[in-house]
Amino acid sequence: MTAVAPWGENAEDAYDQGLVELGLGDARLIEVQGAFLPMGFVAVPPAHLPMGSLVECHLASSYAYNGSTACAGVAWASCQTPEEEQVAVVAKISTELDYEETESLLKRNLQRRLASRDLEVLSFDVAVDEVTAAQDHFGVAMAALILPDSLKMMANTGRTRGLTKSATKAIETAAKRVDTKAPAAPAMRPGSKRPDFSL
Repeated sequence: MTAVAPWGENAEDAYDQGLVELGLGDARLIEVQGAFLPMGFVAVPPAHLPMGSLVECHLASSYAYNGSTACAGVAWASCQTPEEEQVAVVAKISTELDYEETESLLKRNLQRRLASRDLEVLSFDVAVDEVTAAQDHFGVAMAALILPDSLKMMANTGRTRGLTKSATKAIETAAKRVDTKAPAAPAMRPGSKRPDFSL
């Protein structure tokens, strides 16, 4: 889902108006980070939420002021692991770019998340919105993937997967590097004598 609010007196007012437009104005939000969605995630059309609902969501917010423009977007993909398990991945973005550039960057971010986990895309969806703030006002563009029943899904987890080929290679390369920093010198109090390092 996406929403815009171009008439905020300040950033917080614009944010609150945006939440109301998204249908989250009366909910208690848990903003979630990370790429994976709960096991068993299925996209459904937005539904009205009871007042005071505890709602988990992946939320992107981008602010504009006094005629400037901002964009926010969220994307998700239903995928299959090499072991043929069904999973879902999410990506979000906030920019001061136009709609097309933001959508392109969001798709690239989603592709990178999929590639680093060796996931095959079965289906995906992208939602981006753009706001131009009113004169002398704040505006916000918001995009959210709302998970109203995620707390019931927490018991469902998949099996533990090993590192992907690209992650394994990166770890091996890092282990061979020798360009590490030397430890910092001990801190000294003002007026204390410097240690004598002469031989």
